[in-house]
Amino acid sequence: MADQSKIGTVWEDDELDAIVADYFTMLAAEQDGRPYVKSHHSLALMDKIGRTHRSVEFKHMNISAVLGNLGLPTIKGYKAKINVQNAIYDAIERFLGDYLQSPALDEAIHVGVADTANLFEEPPPTANFSSRAVSPRMERLMRKFDAGERDSRNKILGKKGEALVFDFERERLARDDRRDLAANVGWVSQEDGDGAGYDILSFDAAGRERLIEVKTTRGPQTTPFFLTRNERAVSEERPDAFRIYRIYEFSEAPKLFKLYPPLDHAVLLEPETYRASFG
Repeated sequence: MADQSKIGTVWEDDELDAIVADYFTMLAAEQDGRPYVKSHHSLALMDKIGRTHRSVEFKHMNISAVLGNLGLPTIKGYKAKINVQNAIYDAIERFLGDYLQSPALDEAIHVGVADTANLFEEPPPTANFSSRAVSPRMERLMRKFDAGERDSRNKILGKKGEALVFDFERERLARDDRRDLAANVGWVSQEDGDGAGYDILSFDAAGRERLIEVKTTRGPQTTPFFLTRNERAVSEERPDAFRIYRIYEFSEAPKLFKLYPPLDHAVLLEPETYRASFG
């Protein structure tokens, strides 16, 4: 039952902590394929904190908006609402501080499809080359929990994404009646290390090389990623062959889009680090 005295008032920290924790409980169930009922969670939360159903649902959508900007998975059905109370950022920051440090998080990564033939390809998102308007509080959170940096450090996630694309390419060529080419698809980063500037050597049906760099995230389609100087150099030296395969929503049912050179026509490229030397 809603507490009438709370209607129209600002949510307190303990209420925000409760709804953020409950959101992640539902998200974990969704990603693990365990059944849960959103309305049951909402009713229990309403009973606990005294907020209305509308207020609880709107706050769930606020959380989705923030997590989407951070390149993290969100609950299906809670569409992002960007009109966010500043205090929700603090509650999410408090929760993520422990959540993203959990070793179990990496080990829980799994592929949501058993058959790589079901890897669904979509068009890439359209890059917004004008300045993106985010609140200063959101910008600070995005710097602290940098999605591209987090994914680039996650070796388990990276290798699983590469394995998915390696199998996907072999099966694609086999379906095109090019089993000879399928047998020659190479997992270059696994066999020779990361210095080649791409991860997978594959081919099109005519036998032309495809140099595939795989970028994998558990986040949504627009999650940013890191591109090394070597990868960019290969894209410029071999624009006919180089491709980025962006795998996203990996912990659910992984999806794919492809990016083609020139890469600065497809994405915003921003320098992130500087090389320091003594001459």
